[in-house]
Amino acid sequence: MVAIDQVLEKLSTVIDPDLKKDIVSMGMIKDLELNDGNLKFTLELTTPACPFNVEIEDDVRKVIAELSDLKNFDLNVTAKVMEGRSLEADTQMATVKNIIGVASGKGGVGKSTVSLNLALALSQTGAKVGLLDADIYGPSIPLMLGMEDGSMEVEDNKLQPADVNGLKVVSFGFFADQSKQAAIYRGPIISGILKQFLVDTNWSELDYLIVDLPPGTGDIPLTLAQTIPITGILVITTPQDVASNVAVKAVSMFEKLNVPIIGVIENMSHFVCPNCDDKHYIFGNGGAKKISEQFKIPFLGEIPLNYGIMSGSDSGKPIMSTNTDSPSAEAFRASAKNVAAQCSIIASNLQEEMESESGDSESSNEDSTNNGTS
Repeated sequence: MVAIDQVLEKLSTVIDPDLKKDIVSMGMIKDLELNDGNLKFTLELTTPACPFNVEIEDDVRKVIAELSDLKNFDLNVTAKVMEGRSLEADTQMATVKNIIGVASGKGGVGKSTVSLNLALALSQTGAKVGLLDADIYGPSIPLMLGMEDGSMEVEDNKLQPADVNGLKVVSFGFFADQSKQAAIYRGPIISGILKQFLVDTNWSELDYLIVDLPPGTGDIPLTLAQTIPITGILVITTPQDVASNVAVKAVSMFEKLNVPIIGVIENMSHFVCPNCDDKHYIFGNGGAKKISEQFKIPFLGEIPLNYGIMSGSDSGKPIMSTNTDSPSAEAFRASAKNVAAQCSIIASNLQEEMESESGDSESSNEDSTNNGTS
């Protein structure tokens, strides 16, 4: 009869393509039971948005099928998002596993549209997702969600996010008359508002918090990087050099602040002719890939130039909510999965660092004890 050791040996040959580790050492096999040839266990994936979830499940079924003497096999597949930042170092936002800042070097690249649709795409996988509109001067997320008259309540001295389309949403645009008035504030006040939005909000349990940053390298991106530990920064650009050359500055700034760069996404990448299906590169070609190669950061996707994306944002009906079968929605979905995969990689590396530091600390304590008793 097959034994548990044989099962684990087989499963250890299944490698997570992103993390480059076997699923047994990663602790992805839970509640394993083997009784009289009846095998069952849970495969706990690192995120419901992983681009390789189906591939990993198929590999598990293949290796188990190689075992003889099994009568029945019952596989339960779940996902638990890994923590891509040190929650021990952030008691103020300890319920948020990953914080992703979405940045661009300049305005007009569609950063808010990408932020919103990525958040929706992640949410549709089953992840718990929040969206913070951190562009205090020009908040646009309420308009894109059709919530111009939306508001946030305060309970127990905590802001309560608006709940829309499965997202927890916070924006300065929810406050009275912000759609008609200019936000005339100096840097310290703007930084204070962002800090309040981050730490004085009842975010509840979140797998991912997407923070839509204003363009450039000013006070708000700096405040985010210096206030709390974050998983990393996602950079949005368009193909042309005038955009990608400025996006490089955002990458450079966050690298100097020792903030991980999750990757780069190219928006308005190309236009697909509805009559001939040919791709037309309206704004040039390859700007994001140049950044990826220059800084050795992942290229996570390209979003096409599409009227439906624009009209959906203007009408408060984002394409990820209204036309989920479209090629544009599929582009957002693919990019969101790649973002989630990079967050898992960052989380795995962080876990290794913490375990290494813990091991070094224990070794140091043992040496001190030995020296004290010798």
